Amino acid sequence: MWIADNWKDYEVIDCSKGEKLERWGRFILVRPDPQVIWDTPQTEERWKKKNGHYHRSQKGGGEWEFFDLPDEWSIRYQDLTFRLKPFSFKHTGLFPEQAVNWDWFSSIIKKAKAKEPGRPLKVLNLFAYTGGATLAAAAAGVAVTHVDASKGMVTWAKENAAASGLSDAPIRWLVDDCVKFVEREIRRGNTYDGIIMDPPSYGRGPKGEIWKIEENVFPLIRLAAGLLSENALFFLVNSYTTGLQPAVLTYMMHTALVSKYGGQVESSEIGLPVSSNGLVLPCGASGRWFA
Repeated sequence: MWIADNWKDYEVIDCSKGEKLERWGRFILVRPDPQVIWDTPQTEERWKKKNGHYHRSQKGGGEWEFFDLPDEWSIRYQDLTFRLKPFSFKHTGLFPEQAVNWDWFSSIIKKAKAKEPGRPLKVLNLFAYTGGATLAAAAAGVAVTHVDASKGMVTWAKENAAASGLSDAPIRWLVDDCVKFVEREIRRGNTYDGIIMDPPSYGRGPKGEIWKIEENVFPLIRLAAGLLSENALFFLVNSYTTGLQPAVLTYMMHTALVSKYGGQVESSEIGLPVSSNGLVLPCGASGRWFA
């Protein structure tokens, strides 16, 4: 398992009875997590000192209950700053487990820049959400194209860039359907040295396009592979969908990429350390191709 264990402003403190107890900066949240099917004693005192609690509804969805939590606050990861706010369906605007992937591709980018200082590098981030991967790549020194179907998420990502001192970084911000954008880029003859995609299990594009990951992710991986440059560095696919296990990600990426570009594919669960007991909370899976 790849573990995001370099956080200082975030931690999973404990998890039990379908919920996780988290510290986001100086604020404590309790949020549901479908992976937490165990029932262990909630002896950690911060279970009773939470600032916000998202309650799932048996009818689907749920709602927040707040105890002295601001509308918005920030946390840092290394040199990056992220603005957080509790919003629909338990989210805060950041997936901290992805930091393990930010560190991985940032290392690849920095090594490539050290080897060929004059080579301009470009990265494409699809389903880019609030820009965690975009900012990590930009901070590592590449030009980034950030694509998400939600105008609100792209606005939020720009705010994170400003908070991180990256307002002037070479980032292209686009509100677009990711599949249609990739198709247009192929027709234009554009290429990228790295591709990141974090597709949802289910979603809709800006014009009502329906996305189902089980049906659409492999065609998109295969399509997006056509955007890789001749000396491409990496391709990252994230999944929070139970059916897309690491071995499935490996099979898809190997099939779509290795025969054309060579290189290697590795896939694994990603996770967050639980500070109260030394265990690791699983948080989905990632597949990585690298040259």
